[in-house]
Amino acid sequence: MAAETRVFLEVRRRLQSALLIVGEPSRGSMSVDVSVMPTLLRVENPAGCVEIQLPAEMRLVPSSCGGLCHVAGDGLHLRLRAHTESQVSPKLISMFNQSSKAQECCTFYCQSCGEVIIRDRKLLRVLPLPGENWGALVEEWCCHLDPFANKPLHPLENDCFIGDSFFLVNLRSDLKQEPKANTKVICKRCKVMLGETMSSETTKFYMTEIIIQASDRSFPFIPRSQFVQSVTAQCLVELSSTRSTFRFTIQGQDGKVYILLWLLNSDSLVIESLRSSECIRKFPLLEDTLKVDSSSALNAVKVLYQPCIKSRNEKLVSSWESDLSVHSLTLPSATCLELLLILSRSNAALPLSLRQMNSFQL
Repeated sequence: MAAETRVFLEVRRRLQSALLIVGEPSRGSMSVDVSVMPTLLRVENPAGCVEIQLPAEMRLVPSSCGGLCHVAGDGLHLRLRAHTESQVSPKLISMFNQSSKAQECCTFYCQSCGEVIIRDRKLLRVLPLPGENWGALVEEWCCHLDPFANKPLHPLENDCFIGDSFFLVNLRSDLKQEPKANTKVICKRCKVMLGETMSSETTKFYMTEIIIQASDRSFPFIPRSQFVQSVTAQCLVELSSTRSTFRFTIQGQDGKVYILLWLLNSDSLVIESLRSSECIRKFPLLEDTLKVDSSSALNAVKVLYQPCIKSRNEKLVSSWESDLSVHSLTLPSATCLELLLILSRSNAALPLSLRQMNSFQL
């Protein structure tokens, strides 16, 4: 392809609509011929041709093309209808399947290096924890004194409790000496922070650091950045569905806020014909994304975000923290920085006109 013409297509499953952006050639003639077919996109200019074969489950409606306009620095914008077999986004990387894992022997691995953290633990109960403010709501449910006052929820040896971004397990039988409360749990091999002890028996493991696998299966290698963004996306989607929460603060285990996130939608399918690897070379963490076929379809969760490192956006952070509709997700501080790099890389890969909305980055 002598003249690099970028083609960007976003399909919204629920809306059954699509946005097509044909970028301006990096050099040469501005003349371009765009052909839209139900299963194929073709973009031709004097220097060459780009063809994108759409996934089998997706069909475009050529007769619905409309809203053609030229955006300076971006190229041609075109909207049209699209049909997808499913209006629901496929499931992301599964961290833990409650129904299938209960009663099984499971092994807990460090996601970064594959070190075994807990071996052959039979889980008899896998239960979701109530919301963080459940204790305050009990007073509204009971006509007498709160029966749960000062009674924290601690898992037994064969329990696993699932929080918004963490697992609670009982580690007492796996340790030679009784652990101290409020201490970090560090992987012996790669020294990554996996979680922290909540009491002498209860340990919190963060979902972004641990893979739980049936003991009869081998450790699944998943590129780090792919795992972090998939787990984070799943947390956001599940919380927005169960609690109608769409704004989130991402904070480290030290309580410091690193990112403000605003979930827009989780039903996007994105196809690009050309991705610049320039921003990826700056972030070695993201090198695994180069292995993805440049014209493959990627499921995407669309969010607005604001970085909050180095005291940025202090007033906005304070406003969000005092807003009851904003939900806080706690991750290890290093993972918060990883997530910020992933968001920055994703933002840099978008067409110029899509990278910002008001004061937020997309």
